[in-house]
Amino acid sequence: MPRWARHLAGTGSILVRIGEAWGEILRTGRAVVAHGGCIIRPASHRLGRQQADLSKNSFLLTKWYLDCVAENGDAVILYVADLQWNALTLHYGSLIKVLDGKVASATSLRGSPAPKLDGTILSANQPGLDVEGTWEALRPPIRRAVFQSAHGSVDWHCLQPMSQVELLLRGTIRISGLGYAECLTLNLLPWQLPLTSLHWGRYLSHEDAVVWIDWQGPETKQAVVHNGEEQAATSITESEIVFADNSAQLKLDRGLVLRQGPLGDTVFPGVSRLARLLPRSMLSVQECKWRSRGEFRTATGGSSGWAIHEVVKWRD
Repeated sequence: MPRWARHLAGTGSILVRIGEAWGEILRTGRAVVAHGGCIIRPASHRLGRQQADLSKNSFLLTKWYLDCVAENGDAVILYVADLQWNALTLHYGSLIKVLDGKVASATSLRGSPAPKLDGTILSANQPGLDVEGTWEALRPPIRRAVFQSAHGSVDWHCLQPMSQVELLLRGTIRISGLGYAECLTLNLLPWQLPLTSLHWGRYLSHEDAVVWIDWQGPETKQAVVHNGEEQAATSITESEIVFADNSAQLKLDRGLVLRQGPLGDTVFPGVSRLARLLPRSMLSVQECKWRSRGEFRTATGGSSGWAIHEVVKWRD
């Protein structure tokens, strides 16, 4: 969901910063300055037992995901998030980039302003990550509530299933290509999501835009959207999407791993500081994210392009 659960992986980095600051808040009852100059404040100077119990939560995460892959395979993935969790407020930015086949990442808590939408143009400027750019929509948006329960809901707003993107890195490196943009709103704790596994991805060529979600758990949810039209799929794996009646097939080569491993290693550094906040089950969740070359074929033709996709697995 999109990123509506792996965005959950990105949520982990946010929780790390909260865990580091929360202990200080509990000890002193005062606002603390987190890494990067972010200020985290208690709701009052005197925290009672109910205020300090984050399991009795008021949780709201608004998380943007934007990407771009150039024709030569250079890629940028940008996350921008705003978190409100009881007494805590946090703004966060994260970047994954691929230049000349090499993967690098960075994070920032310095402001991280949300992207701005003006008509069909979405703009993002993240000084703390040395990246700025524009996404111009080439396909209409998609929006749906992908999960609802008594605890809360997950709203997925795919603003741009396909975009023309112009990016500037470090003030000198220009990247241009097709991209994708979405905003996820989550108002329940991530570990309350009934998931055992999640496949998410997007494939783009000049002819085709394919977005897919396969949510497995007590409730199974699946969606495949091709050029704005909902499609049924008989198979969704990390290397292949097969449409119903074999009307179309997308092959993915998984050519470059962008991130892989348990969240305890990839997303939750300094996890001992989060022991009182996070269930152990979150730390063993496995994720793998790829940049793949894709081949899309139908009975009447096909296309070649780039895909960003991932698999997230929760242990039984």
